[in-house]
Amino acid sequence: MKRREMIKVSAATICSTALASILPEVTWGCKPTSRIPSYLKGYENQYRIDPRSAALKYFSEAKFGLFIHYGLYTLLEGYWQGKHSKPAEWVQFRGKISLKEYESLSDKFTAKKFDADFITDMALNAGMKYINFTTRHHDSFCLFDSEYTDFKSTNSPAKRDLVRELSEQCQQKGLGLFLYYSHGRDWRHPHAPNNDNWGGAARPKYNSIEESYKYGEEHNLDIYLDFMKNQITELLTNYGPIAGIWLDGIGTPLSKPEQTHLFKAQNLYDHIHSLQPQVLVSYKQGLLGTEDFKAPERHFKGSSEVPLEICNTLQPYSWGYDKNDSAGHKSPDEVMNMLAHAKSMNANLLLNTGPLPNGSIHKDDLATLREVGRRIRNIEYKVYQ
Repeated sequence: MKRREMIKVSAATICSTALASILPEVTWGCKPTSRIPSYLKGYENQYRIDPRSAALKYFSEAKFGLFIHYGLYTLLEGYWQGKHSKPAEWVQFRGKISLKEYESLSDKFTAKKFDADFITDMALNAGMKYINFTTRHHDSFCLFDSEYTDFKSTNSPAKRDLVRELSEQCQQKGLGLFLYYSHGRDWRHPHAPNNDNWGGAARPKYNSIEESYKYGEEHNLDIYLDFMKNQITELLTNYGPIAGIWLDGIGTPLSKPEQTHLFKAQNLYDHIHSLQPQVLVSYKQGLLGTEDFKAPERHFKGSSEVPLEICNTLQPYSWGYDKNDSAGHKSPDEVMNMLAHAKSMNANLLLNTGPLPNGSIHKDDLATLREVGRRIRNIEYKVYQ
């Protein structure tokens, strides 16, 4: 049996196998169990008292995680009609690609070489303790099987739920799974934040009216907020124990601070914690100040009263795969320096790779992560022997 077929079989038996470590009082469609998530091994006593405090301690000690940006934008490799988009995952926005044209990309999405087993092994061998995966980026294409949209990987030629595949592997191997979800931006949903009421690159600035968008009095942000809450509920009920919900698109609500309350973010945070009490919530550098940790990008120089995670990427700039940005991926020396810098700030390093269009990992990233893992193991050997 091929590995991908084995993954599909395991998905069908998820209640009796991979979810043996789910949380008390939370069922995910299965019978409740008192076992804690596998990634919280070693934090059992604190978990029994306070699941979220145990998760925070785990996170503050994890130090190193893998970020994965993968989606429809990957297929364009940073280009549209000969023009380059920077960063590559913004190609729909930069290229002003119409929704109809962009949606047609889903007919070419195969994820043929996306291998969750290989990716999780790669992360573990690199010394990483958790993975953050783009379940739904600003383009609104979902890499999971949501009942609230037809714009998803299970409707593409891939016919695969990549979030499920990755969640199963993380559970089996004791890796924490964080789920990236675009909150402030959605370039497809008709009721998502629009350019009339918000900035922050809310929507592409098309030269003509996009007929599927709602405008004026017809636009209702609450419909979009319900859509997001429903999808995040799916992610927290259908995929076993989740380590964190990692929200993005903060530039949109922050573009009009006096309207931030319209996004009802605290209600969403409370809902997330009610579904899985150990789940940590982040919204980049912090939207409300009530997030469990901050996750700013690259060259953050501020301080944080909550756990901190610095995000950077193995490509020179882009997060999603960019053919024009393919030379000069970070070297092992550069990654070790990033780890040292994160340590000096008492922060984790969340290091991104952008898989190629077929889902495979760039050879330079793979080589770098192998060497980084070897060096980390060597340092730990010297310290503890």
